[in-house]
Formats: sequence, structure tokens, C-alpha cells
Amino acid sequence: QVQLVESGGGLVQPGGSLRLSCAASGFPFSRYAMSWYRQAPGKEREWVASITSAELSTSYADSVKGRFTISRDNAKSTVYLQMNSLKPEDTAVYFCYAWVNRRNSWGQGTQVTVSS
Repeated sequence: QVQLVESGGGLVQPGGSLRLSCAASGFPFSRYAMSWYRQAPGKEREWVASITSAELSTSYADSVKGRFTISRDNAKSTVYLQMNSLKPEDTAVYFCYAWVNRRNSWGQGTQVTVSS
């Protein structure tokens, strides 16, 4: 059974940093691309960043490019999202995502609040 468990969210002031983690289990993690999405109150869920399996290529939404960094540790079956220079508009629930066995797999989400 695929499981994705996010952690690392919290309250941070504008300009601050957070690192989110997503621990994966139930599938061969190193073979799969991983992504982060977020959903702000009253808005649709939006894609934030992705990282491929073998080549470790990364891609980012324009809104976070240059501020967020996605990475992975295949030995730990964990994907990370380093978030710097956080803005109030980054406030959202952040979700880990993988397409595994032809199914969408989501974590439960972790809340990130950027506020002074």
C-alpha cells in the first residue's frame, strides 16, 4: 500500500524558510518521479515542483522558481521541499504526490502559514 507522509510545516514570518519532508513507503521509491502541490484556502490545488527518478531533473512553478528547491534521498525514500524567502501568498496546505501503479497517490498534507 502506497503511503506518503508529509512533515515540516508550521508558522513562519515573511522572508523565512521551512523544509518540508515526505516519507514514502509501499512502492520502489527510486523508480518514481515525485511532486509537491499546494492548496490555499478557497483555491484549487496547484502544482509546485517535481523531481524525476533517475536523472533527478527538477521543474518548478513560476511562482516559486528561485525560492524553492525540491530534492530527494532515495536511500531514505524521502522527498524534500526547501522553501526560502517565503511570502504570505505561499500560505497553503502542501501535499506530496506520486503517480504509482496508474493511480494518484497523495499524502495527508502539511500546513504552511506565512505571517507576521
